Amino acid sequence: MPRSNRPRGRKGPGADEEEFDAARLLGGWRRTEVRRGVTWNVQPISVLQAQKAYTCPACSLEIAPGTEHLVAWRTDGILGDEADLAARRHWHVRCWRIA
Repeated sequence: MPRSNRPRGRKGPGADEEEFDAARLLGGWRRTEVRRGVTWNVQPISVLQAQKAYTCPACSLEIAPGTEHLVAWRTDGILGDEADLAARRHWHVRCWRIA
């Protein structure tokens, strides 16, 4: 049998620094985007996470439960982080891309 070059059972440097976060893996990756000079936090919402109906601010159509979409909120609001989170909106993925 050929020899495997993969290390087994040994942890490299820094292996204990970052813990496995299943919620982050399942929940998608939050990122920042700049649109028309405004910086936005964008969080994808998977089909499994989409439990409620929302109205898309771009097309005014309903985002049905079980529909993949994203949530966006400003990062540079004047009233602070709590106000920015309260003002977050759920968007269809396509509507966010063309807006």
